[in-house]
Amino acid sequence: MSDLKFEAQVEWKEGFTVEAKARDFTLYIDEPPNLGGKDKGPNPVEYVLMALGGCVVIVGQVVANEMGIKIESFRIKLSGDLNPLRFMGKPSPDRAGYKGINLEIEVKSDAPKEKLEEWVKAIEERCPVGDNLRNPTPINIVLK
Repeated sequence: MSDLKFEAQVEWKEGFTVEAKARDFTLYIDEPPNLGGKDKGPNPVEYVLMALGGCVVIVGQVVANEMGIKIESFRIKLSGDLNPLRFMGKPSPDRAGYKGINLEIEVKSDAPKEKLEEWVKAIEERCPVGDNLRNPTPINIVLK
């Protein structure tokens, strides 16, 4: 199978508000008031958590179907800590991004725990967003 190309466009609107478009969808990105925004949408690092969680759920459904696992419910709580100093332009020994991301998966299924652990391992190996977060992905920025 050949590579799939995904695209998105973002445009600054005001303050920290950004309009983001992908296909026929429009989302808004903003910062909470305590970080100078107007709270018109999740901030970029919250979208990272949502993207990872969404990917895990989608891959989880694909893998469950392949493994013959019936999923009755599937919920993930995601969290991550980051030091905002670099974002604010101040020196920090910490990186700008998350120090780590934690996922707490709650799944209701009649599958035995061992099979669900195998299922989770397969999800970790196959989730594209998780792969992008775990491994360096080249980012090329071109000013036009």
